[in-house]
Amino acid sequence: MPRVSFATVVSTNDNYLHHINAGHYPLDTDEPSALGGQGAGPAPFDYYLASLSACTAITLRMYAQRKGWDLGEFRAELELVRDDEGRLHVHRTLHASGALNDAQWQRLLEIVANTPVTKAMREGVEITSARGDPGPA
Repeated sequence: MPRVSFATVVSTNDNYLHHINAGHYPLDTDEPSALGGQGAGPAPFDYYLASLSACTAITLRMYAQRKGWDLGEFRAELELVRDDEGRLHVHRTLHASGALNDAQWQRLLEIVANTPVTKAMREGVEITSARGDPGPA
C-alpha cells in the first residue's frame, strides 16, 4: 500500500511531554496541568481537531478556487464533545467573509462533509500495532 503520511513520537523525561515528527515538521504534545502534564503543547485531541480543521480549510479553499468563488477570509471553528453515553461528537462551524450565495454555501457544506480527513474520522481507520526493537541503549 502506498504511504499517505508518516509520524514518529519520542518521549522526554518531562512527564507527558513528547516530541513528534509529522513528515518533516517537529511538534510537541502534552497534557494540561489538570491532567498531570505541563501544558507545554497541544493535547492529542487538540491535534485531532487541528487535523480536521486543516483539511476542512484546504479542501474548501481548493474547491472555491476551482469554481472561481471568493471565500475571502475563511475560518472554521471545531468543538469536540462527549455525550452522556461516552460517544464523541465534532461540531464544525464555517465562516467566510466572501460574498457567497445560499446555493454556494449549500455546496460547500456538501463538500466539507466529504473531505479526506472527515471521511477517515467518520468511517474509521484500521489501526494495527506491533512491538518494535528497543533502539540504542
